Amino acid sequence: MTYNRRNFLYLIGAATGTAVLGISQKNNQAIAQSDKPKAEVFTLPPLPYEYEALEPYINAETMRFHHDKHHGSFVKKLNQLVEEYPELSNKSAEELLKDLKKLPKEIQKTVRNNAGGHVNHTMFWSIMANDGGGEPNDAIAFAIDKSFGSFAEFQTLFNETGMNQFGSGWVWLVMDKRKQLKVLSTPNQDNPLMQGMYPIMGNDVWEHSYYLTYRNRRDEYLEQWWNVVNWNEVNQRFQQALNYKI
Repeated sequence: MTYNRRNFLYLIGAATGTAVLGISQKNNQAIAQSDKPKAEVFTLPPLPYEYEALEPYINAETMRFHHDKHHGSFVKKLNQLVEEYPELSNKSAEELLKDLKKLPKEIQKTVRNNAGGHVNHTMFWSIMANDGGGEPNDAIAFAIDKSFGSFAEFQTLFNETGMNQFGSGWVWLVMDKRKQLKVLSTPNQDNPLMQGMYPIMGNDVWEHSYYLTYRNRRDEYLEQWWNVVNWNEVNQRFQQALNYKI
């Protein structure tokens, strides 16, 4: 009887210990899972070239701060917003901008600034290259001549529009709903998608884009920027615009 009772108590103790151990292991696993970084919905795209690739027109220090710090900040804030509003996680940054007025009012400004900054800069890095410059080619060249008279006239209009943007913003070549090309500017990080237009190319005229190289000489920056324009990428974006449903 004593043996059976002791054996019984031993079995209960062993079972209890196993159960406790199992709970402990599950808790440790849960803690370990919670410590893992969450997958980010939005990511900072790497530059398609080295920081110094666009010199002497845009210096490496400008590119490093502009890409890593400024663009990185937009991505970080977008991901923080998605944590608070997980229903946004199934939308791209472009979709957020197009549907801006459908979003809760309290987050519209944050989306406008940070989704705009993310979309604008993702395009910006791609339409520049260390072997860029010269005149446009293929379909975009014909479209520019048809819409503006010549490439030189288009350049003049683009530069003047960039100069006339008061304060921070962007100057754009866009396609509207009628598939017509236009040059316009937007303040801050606003994107033409918000106006129902597709951005084919754009130049950032915020001071952080040029101040370390050109100081306050925005006009010189606008002129020199043409030396790094990646016309192959611009032409691809023109083709995308033709097929894009605004």
